[in-house]
Amino acid sequence: MYTARGTVQTNDLLEQYAPLVRRLALQLMAKLPASVELDDLVQAGMLGLLDAESRYQETQGAQFETYASQRIRGAMLDELREMDWASRGVRKIARQIEQAVQRLQQRLGRSPAESEIATDMQVSLEAYQQMLQEAHGCQLIYYEDFEGDDEEPFLDRLSADHHADPLAALLDDDLRQVLSDAIERLPEREKLLMSLYYEQGLNLREIGAVLEVSESRVCQLHSQAISRLRVRLREQAWTTSGQ
Repeated sequence: MYTARGTVQTNDLLEQYAPLVRRLALQLMAKLPASVELDDLVQAGMLGLLDAESRYQETQGAQFETYASQRIRGAMLDELREMDWASRGVRKIARQIEQAVQRLQQRLGRSPAESEIATDMQVSLEAYQQMLQEAHGCQLIYYEDFEGDDEEPFLDRLSADHHADPLAALLDDDLRQVLSDAIERLPEREKLLMSLYYEQGLNLREIGAVLEVSESRVCQLHSQAISRLRVRLREQAWTTSGQ
């Protein structure tokens, strides 16, 4: 299994740790949009595994599997960065809106109105709505939600069992309940929009006809709803971790 240099043969290494790579990929997949392909994550993870083998030294004091898991996960997150289509500018706008919503919800104890969010951000209502328009298409979950400055990312804190079977996690996971509760707490128009878009499969023009607003206005409301949901998920994660 080892070469003359005392390192693991590549084929043996991939075969031995392939289940680990797949398990880590499935754990990420349980929290990612359906557009992400499992094979892409597995392939990136395999590259991370090879990188771990080339860098690992037993003198580091960590078991190889522990070290490899970090490198594999990091390689998968790098792959998600490459796949992420949203520009930095769009993401910056989305974060600014999310931070304003969070500040106001904590201060007011309710979902803030658009005019209140605009005032908090020190922009006009028209400018705020333009920001919502530019942020349209922002996702509920980004790769940053699996890493960052926090000791434990907020999405991980919503998972009751990090070692649970990913399929079981999809079917019976705290995250699904938290998200459902967060949607229920949306303002009525935004809650209806989310139902029409994600449950009934209507397009933006059709939703606009139901709500009697323009298609661009639907885009704005959708961006705002996503910001509110992300705030609720983050707040619930901190509440859960504090219990």
